[in-house]
Amino acid sequence: MPYYIVEHLEPKLYPWCFLEYKHISKIVGKANLIFTNTKHLGEEDIKKLKELGKVHEESVTNMHLEKACILDPNAKTALNPKIAAKFDYFIFGGILGDNPPRARTTEYLTSKLNFPAFNLGKAQMSTDTAVLVCKEIVDGKKLENLNFKDGVSIKVEKYLWEELPYRYLVKNGKVVFTPGLKKLLKELAKRGL
Repeated sequence: MPYYIVEHLEPKLYPWCFLEYKHISKIVGKANLIFTNTKHLGEEDIKKLKELGKVHEESVTNMHLEKACILDPNAKTALNPKIAAKFDYFIFGGILGDNPPRARTTEYLTSKLNFPAFNLGKAQMSTDTAVLVCKEIVDGKKLENLNFKDGVSIKVEKYLWEELPYRYLVKNGKVVFTPGLKKLLKELAKRGL
């Protein structure tokens, strides 16, 4: 079983990040998940992450890994099961999305690491969706055989909707969405954030 590395690239462990990380831990299992670049986080946040996977203070850019690749939406080649079988480590940027995307995975990881990079299609995904799609490919499914929905609208108040412009995986006719995120978005809307 390969390892999934999430390089935490946000200044804090935002509630949204934590929900995605919790989902990733469920998807790949605590033993197969590694969080890197956590030196700037407080003790409480480190403790929360340790419940989900292994935690390394240093950046993945300082680790000496073999058979590793980066998942970057700007990479030229798409990941497929044959390629995936060659790797023991899959590296993801733990970044909350921007619309339009700012290519931060390329800037912070791909440009600094001498590892091959692959895309999961050209659309921006949440970190947990990217890990889920990668795992599906590692498990033998082809990207072109997976179903996706681009953009999701979440009702947060009676007349207020939150538009999430990301690509989500559809399994068994349902969009696979970060557990707890709808509740968080409703709470943020109530607080006017």
